[in-house]
Amino acid sequence: MINFSYTVFIVLIPLIFFVLLGFFGNKFKPLVSGIIGTSGLFISFLLSCYTAYQYFFVVPKIAGAFPKLIAYNTVWLRFTDTLHIDLGVLLDPISVMMLIVITTVSFMVHLYSIGYMKGEKGYERFFSFLSLFTFSMLGLVIATNIFQMYIFWELVGVSSYLLIGFYYEKDSAVAASKKAFIVTRFADLGFLIGILILSITTKTFDFISLTDPKGPALQQGSSILFLGLSTMTWSMIFVFMGGAGKSAMFPLHIWLPDAMEGPTPVSALIHAATMVVAGVYLVARMFPIFVISAPAALTVVAYVGAFTSLFAAVIACTQYDIKRVLAYSTMSQIGYMMLALGVSGYGGHEGLGYMASMFHLFTHAFFKALLFLCAGAIIHAVHTNYMTEMGGLRKHLPITHLTFLIACFAIAGIPPFAGFFSKDEILAAAFENNKLLWAVEYAVAGITAFYMFRLYYRIFWGKEQHYSHPPHEAPLVMTIPLMLLAVGAILAGLVPFQNLVTSDSLPFENHIELGIAIPSILIALLGIGIATIFYRKETNLPQKITRTLGSFYTAAYHKFYFDELYLFITKKILFDRVSTPVAWFDRHIVDGMMNGVSYVTNSVSGRIKGFQSGQLQQYAWVFVSGAIALALAFIYLWTL
Repeated sequence: MINFSYTVFIVLIPLIFFVLLGFFGNKFKPLVSGIIGTSGLFISFLLSCYTAYQYFFVVPKIAGAFPKLIAYNTVWLRFTDTLHIDLGVLLDPISVMMLIVITTVSFMVHLYSIGYMKGEKGYERFFSFLSLFTFSMLGLVIATNIFQMYIFWELVGVSSYLLIGFYYEKDSAVAASKKAFIVTRFADLGFLIGILILSITTKTFDFISLTDPKGPALQQGSSILFLGLSTMTWSMIFVFMGGAGKSAMFPLHIWLPDAMEGPTPVSALIHAATMVVAGVYLVARMFPIFVISAPAALTVVAYVGAFTSLFAAVIACTQYDIKRVLAYSTMSQIGYMMLALGVSGYGGHEGLGYMASMFHLFTHAFFKALLFLCAGAIIHAVHTNYMTEMGGLRKHLPITHLTFLIACFAIAGIPPFAGFFSKDEILAAAFENNKLLWAVEYAVAGITAFYMFRLYYRIFWGKEQHYSHPPHEAPLVMTIPLMLLAVGAILAGLVPFQNLVTSDSLPFENHIELGIAIPSILIALLGIGIATIFYRKETNLPQKITRTLGSFYTAAYHKFYFDELYLFITKKILFDRVSTPVAWFDRHIVDGMMNGVSYVTNSVSGRIKGFQSGQLQQYAWVFVSGAIALALAFIYLWTL
C-alpha cells in the first residue's frame, strides 16, 4: 500500500505561507510576497494532482470500491475509547476530488491576484489571508471526524471575514464582513447542536464509523422519537442548517451578495471552490446517514435546494452589478447540487443524484471561477461594477470576451461544455425521483441561460459607453488563469465521474438520457434566444417587460425585501420589543435589587462601625452596660 502521509503537507504548506507572509511579508517587496504565496499554492496543487493520480489509478480497490484511507492521524482530545477528537487526513473519492478543486482554483486566484491587486494597500496581507483561507478549506475536506471538520469550518468563517472586509476603510466592506460572519454563526450553532446530538447517539465523531452503512452507528437513534422525528433525523436537520448557512441556502442566503464587497479574486475563491460548496460537501460527507437513518432530513435538503435555485435565479435576472448577478448565480447552482443530493439514493444507479451533485460541484468550480475572474478583468478595465455603464467591450477585451462566453455556455448547459454533462445528470436524477423538482430545475435551466447571456450582451455588445480612458485587456498574469480555466470549463465534463466519485465508491454504468438532455438544451437555447433579442442591440423590450411585471419585478429587484425583513425582525422585534424590555428589567430590577442590598449594607455598616473604634474605654462601657442590662432583665424575669 502506498504511503500517503505526505498529504498532510498539502494542508500545512498554505498555513506556513500564511504565517510567513503575515509576520514577515512587509519585509519583502509587494510583488515578491505575491510570488511567494502563489508558489506555496503551486506546490500544494502539484501534491494534490499526484495524490489524485495515486489514489484513483494506482491504489488497489477493495471489492471493486475505492478505499477510505487514513493517511495521517493523531488523537487530540479523548473522552472515551470511541469518543475522541482526532486531527488527521482522510482520503476517499470526494476528499481527493476536493483537494484538486480547491488547490486548482486557489492557485489560479493567487496567480491572477498578482496582477489584480498590484498597487493595493495591504498587498502582502491579502496573500497571507488567501493562504489562511485555503488552509482552512483544505483542513475541512480532509477531516477524519466531524469535530475536526467543525474546527476548520469555523476557520473558514474567520478567513472569509478577513477577506470580505479586506478594504476595512470602506464602511460597506466592514458591514458585509460582519453580516457574513454573524449570519453564518447562527447557522453554525445549528451545526454544533447537530454534532452533539449525533455524538451522544452514536458515541463517535469518526467519519468512517459514522458513514459505514453496515456499521452500528447508523442503527442508533432511528427508533428514538422527538416530535415525530427520530434523533438521527433531528441531528441531520441541524447539521444541514450549518451547511445551508455556509452555502447561502434560503433563508440564510442574505450574506452572500454583500460579500461581493471584498476584492474580486476573493469572490472567485469563495464562490467557486471554498466557502459556498462547503455545505454541499458536508451533506455529501454525511450522505449515508441522511439516506439510511434520516430520509426526512434528505427531503428537506432537496426542497430547500430546489427553492433556492429558483429564487436566486429570478433575482439574478433583475440585478445590474455584475458581481451580484454572479453571486445569485452561485446560490442557484449550489441549489442544484443540494437538490441532486436530496433526490439521491445510495449505491449504484440509485446514487445518480450523489454523483451528479459532486460532478456539478467539480465543473462549476471551473466555469464559476472563470466568470468571476473575467468580471475582475472587466472591472479592472472600466472601473465600474455596473453593466449599465458597460457595452461594446468585446473589441477591447478579446481574451476576456472569449473566455467569458465559454463560461456562459458552460453554465447554461450547452454541449459540449462542462456544465451540460453535470446538469444533465442532475436533471435525470430529479426526473427519476421527483417530477415536481425536475420541472422546477428545467425552468431554472432556462432562466440561468437568460440571465447569463443578459449579462454577456450588456457587457460585450450593445452601445459602447464613453469610458474615462480607453479600456484595455488585462496583463498576461491575469489572462493566463482565464485561459486555463476556460480549458477546464470545456473539458471538465469529460471526466467519467460515475467511475470515480459515487455514493458507495463503486463505479456504475451511466449514459446521457437524450429524453432529458434534448429538452434541457432547447430550453437553454430559448433563454439565450430571448436574451439575444432583448440585449444584443438596444431595444425597449426590457423596459416593456419590466412595466408588465410591475410589482413582481420591483420585489425581485429588491431581493424580495429579505434584507428589510431581517432588519425589521432584528431592530423592531428583537431589539425594541425583546432586548429593550430585558435591558430595562436588568438595569432597574436586577441592578436595582443589587444596588438596594448594597445601600442597606452600607447604611447599616456605617451606623455600627463605631462599635469597632479600637478605644478600650468604649469597649469597657459597652461591656458593663450590657452586663447591667442583662442583670436587670434577669431580675425582672425572676420576680414575675
